[in-house]
Amino acid sequence: MKISTLNKSIAVILFLISQVGFSQKKDENIGTEVVNVVKPYSATISDAFKVKETPSLDDDDNSKKEEIKYNIFSFPVASTFTPAKGKAAGVDKPKKEKLFSNYATLGFGNYARIVGELFITEQLSRSDYVGGMLRHHSSQGGIEELILDDKFYNTSLDVTYGSQQRNFNWNADLGYQHQVYNWYGIEQNYFNRDEVFYNQIDPSHTYHNFNLGGKIGYEESFFTGASVKFNRFWDNYGSAENRFLVKPSFEFDIMEAAVKTNVIVDYVSGSFERNYFDLNEIKYGFTNFGLNPSISLTEDDWAFDIGVSLFYSADLENSDSKFFIYPNITASYKLVGDLMIFYAGADGNLQQNTYREFTNENPFLSPTLLIAPTSRPYDIFAGLKGKLAGNVSYNVRGSFMQENDKALFRNNAFPLSLDPALPNDVEPYAFGNSFEVVYDDLKTLSFFGELKADLSKNISAGINGTFRSLSAKNQEEVWNLPSITFGANVEANITEKWYAGLNLFFVGERKDQVIAPDILNDPAFYAFTTKTLDSYFDVNAHVGYKYNERLTLFLKGNNLFNQSNERWLNFPAQQIQVVLGANYKFDF
Repeated sequence: MKISTLNKSIAVILFLISQVGFSQKKDENIGTEVVNVVKPYSATISDAFKVKETPSLDDDDNSKKEEIKYNIFSFPVASTFTPAKGKAAGVDKPKKEKLFSNYATLGFGNYARIVGELFITEQLSRSDYVGGMLRHHSSQGGIEELILDDKFYNTSLDVTYGSQQRNFNWNADLGYQHQVYNWYGIEQNYFNRDEVFYNQIDPSHTYHNFNLGGKIGYEESFFTGASVKFNRFWDNYGSAENRFLVKPSFEFDIMEAAVKTNVIVDYVSGSFERNYFDLNEIKYGFTNFGLNPSISLTEDDWAFDIGVSLFYSADLENSDSKFFIYPNITASYKLVGDLMIFYAGADGNLQQNTYREFTNENPFLSPTLLIAPTSRPYDIFAGLKGKLAGNVSYNVRGSFMQENDKALFRNNAFPLSLDPALPNDVEPYAFGNSFEVVYDDLKTLSFFGELKADLSKNISAGINGTFRSLSAKNQEEVWNLPSITFGANVEANITEKWYAGLNLFFVGERKDQVIAPDILNDPAFYAFTTKTLDSYFDVNAHVGYKYNERLTLFLKGNNLFNQSNERWLNFPAQQIQVVLGANYKFDF
């Protein structure tokens, strides 16, 4: 059946039902009637019609809404509340410390010790400046049980003039240093002489150093800068040394990689008036030409520095020359961001040794040395560094190094014969109280660890240690090099006025050799005896009081355990040392 026919049938049925209901209301007794159907129902399809776009609505709910009018009756309410004015919370700001251009330090201590510094700088214009530094450290000695004088002086003056321009800067330096040391480390028991004998020995040794140099640096240029320095060093025994060093540097980019090149020209020449055992003059001279290109690469967490060092070394006195190639490779990888960084590499270099640098390390050398450069073919290393927390950093490293012609300090031999009455025929440094330089090929396996921490904004601390396994090719021992070194320090700002610090040092045992006539068997021959220098522990501390922004008072103490340490054989250090002084800052 079609839907339209069904609809019509339903409509008819509903109409009939309504009519029946209506009739029943009018007359409940409707009776009976017979209806005869003479024609069957035939369905028809009605015409289609279009629904109006807007149908008419005649629902009661769509009647027009009544407009409601209302009034608000307001009246003022009296209030006596008065809000308090807001006040911003205060922020604790540290007082900005005023900076001064100049300062002076002066201190006095036992052993007739004097320490002093004077630093002065002046800005001549917006770009030019001049500065100077005067330093002094001296002691009149007084170590117990010594017969020879043990006083020392160390005074230096440095002056600089510089200019800071927009794209480049430069400065010129001039300096002079005067040092006096004494060969006081004599073995009195060996000679068994009275004080008359020793009073005729003048153990003083004086050093003079003059330097002239300068630096220049450029920005936004492939020529990044250069340094040049001339050094003249001499002593009161006729020894003299000249050194001239030039280091220009270049940098440019190739395919987003930084390429750096350092050029080195290092010239040194000098002479000593005599040898240790005879009167023959010693002369030396070396010129080293070096080229050090390198390239820096970064990729994600990787960083590489790949380079090589090329050196040509000319021995001017012996008309000999050598060519060296060294690796310069380092790589690092961030395992856990900045918390853990792995690094490794291989490094090498040619080191120019000089009389001046040797005396800075050991001032008790005899003026009868052999000078030669040291070659380090490789130093292979690997380690981890990073941060354990935001304020704690660490670094651990292991390395294996080869050094050829490594300079070692060894005790000088005693003279074979001495006048029984006077020492006039012997130099003041020839009583086993000075040191020579010997060279050997050295292999070193070392482990290094360091930990630094800022415990708070007022306290910082650090600790480090190094363990070495040393082996020499020809020498019986690796003279005067310790296998273990250790250090620790703490710095604290106790209050705004008070501060303090503590430094600890530990140096392990060292080996040295005594070469003396064999008195028991045959005095005409030498006996070689290896001596072990005891390890020592040194404790240094300082405390200061800031009286005001200009004046600070301080107290320093060294060797607080009051040990008679021997850094070098037969050269005991001064025991507990105390210095009281002040620092004053000022402007002109």
